[in-house]
Parts: sequence; structure tokens; C-alpha cells
Amino acid sequence: MPPDNIVYRVATWLIPLVVAIVLHEISHGWVANAFGDPTARDLGRLSPNPIRHVDPIGTIALPLVLAVAGAPVFGWAKPVPVVAARMRRPRLHMMLVALAGPGMNFALALLAAIGLAVVAPSAEAGGAASGFIAANLANFLLINIFLAVFNLLPIPPFDGGHVVEGLLPRRAAGHFRRIGRFGFPLLVFLLVVLPMLSPNADIVARLVVPPVRAVAGFLLGLVGLA
Repeated sequence: MPPDNIVYRVATWLIPLVVAIVLHEISHGWVANAFGDPTARDLGRLSPNPIRHVDPIGTIALPLVLAVAGAPVFGWAKPVPVVAARMRRPRLHMMLVALAGPGMNFALALLAAIGLAVVAPSAEAGGAASGFIAANLANFLLINIFLAVFNLLPIPPFDGGHVVEGLLPRRAAGHFRRIGRFGFPLLVFLLVVLPMLSPNADIVARLVVPPVRAVAGFLLGLVGLA
């Protein structure tokens, strides 16, 4: 199946995306459970079964449309429930729970780079199976770095927003937390409306893409592929 085939493109983007976002969410639950909050565990959300984490829009519909359109593929899973009050040190532990998701994505990106270094010689020799695996690994690398960097933006409800909240004085943190109620409209405004008004206001292009390229280059260099 040629790489420009729609089915091939969807498969090589959707598979790594689902794995990346599911493990991102599970990692939040793992760390929360370790700090005393078993909410995700009790609800069965620590399972690697993707069906328990799939969001029909964010995990399937949107990535499919983006893949078919040839646009950068992005998505999300159902958030793993975390109750900060159940953890032993709620403010500190909530920050660590938030960082667990991007941390998992960076670790997965490193594994993808190592895997890519292993299969690259075979893929370059023209092996169809190796080429498919290499395409998945390359996309897995980029998706994981993108998810990590994107989620570290200091905006509620992103993981970076939870970190900022934990660092702020309690009174200021309360005000900052309230922004999260407008999280989705705020994201639409920042990521869609602002870039339409001015290319210079494109947050993804200006704040996310450069570090994604830098980290990808570093990891590929680390395994001898750049």
C-alpha cells in the first residue's frame, strides 16, 4: 500500500495517536493513585484498553478528518478523573500528576526514536512491513513530543495550567482555576480565532512547533538519525 494512500495515512497516524493519548491519560491516574487518590483506579481508568479512554470526537473523528485532509494530526482522550483533595499533599502532588502526562509522552518519544533507529535500515532497503512500522514510529515520535509540549502550555485546563496553579499563592490559584471553566472556548479563541485574525498570534506555530522540532532533532541525533 503506497504511503500516499488514505488508508495508509490514517493507519500510520491514528494508531500512534491513540497509543500516545491513552498512555498520557493513564499516567495521570497511575501517579494520582501512588499519591493516595484511587479515583481513576476504582473507575477502571488505569486499563490500557483504549475503549475505556476513547472520546468519539477527540480520539476518532477529529484525527481521522485531519489525517485525510493531510493536516497535522492531533486529538485527545477522555480525561482521567483525579481528586486532588484525596492526595496526601494536594497542591504538590497535583502538579506532579499533571507533569506525569507530558513526562510519559517524552519517554514514549525516546522509545520511538530508538525503535526508529532499529527499523530504519530495513525500511530504507524497501521492506513494506518495515516501512509501515517506521512510518508509525516516526509519527509516534512527533505526536508524543507535540502532546507533551502542547500540554505544558500554562493555560487551564492543560497540564501546564495545573502546574501554574500549584505554584501560585492559594488566593491567586483560586482565581486562576476559575479560568478552567472557560477552557474550551478559550482554546478555540487562542488556537483558531487569533491565528485567523493575525498569523503572528498563532500560538501553535510560534510556541509549540519550534520546541517540538528541537526535541525531535535532539532525540533523532541521540540515536544517530540526524
